Amino acid sequence: MARVCSVTGKRPVSGRTIIHKGQSKKSGGIGLQLVKQVKRTFKPNVQRVRVRTATGAVKRVWVSAKALKAGLVEKA
Repeated sequence: MARVCSVTGKRPVSGRTIIHKGQSKKSGGIGLQLVKQVKRTFKPNVQRVRVRTATGAVKRVWVSAKALKAGLVEKA
């Protein structure tokens, strides 16, 4: 099961990490050079929480921390 927020729809997204090397111009160098870009995934802060649904049933779902802090779900 993928870790996707059932309320906000947040999911892992892909991106890159940029790696630089060299001495900055402020420190007397010629500036930072781009060495490489490494692929990575940015993972959302989702947690498994017992939630009370609209019908009153209790269900375990993945919920993002942002949804919990905003009060978008009612914890059981």
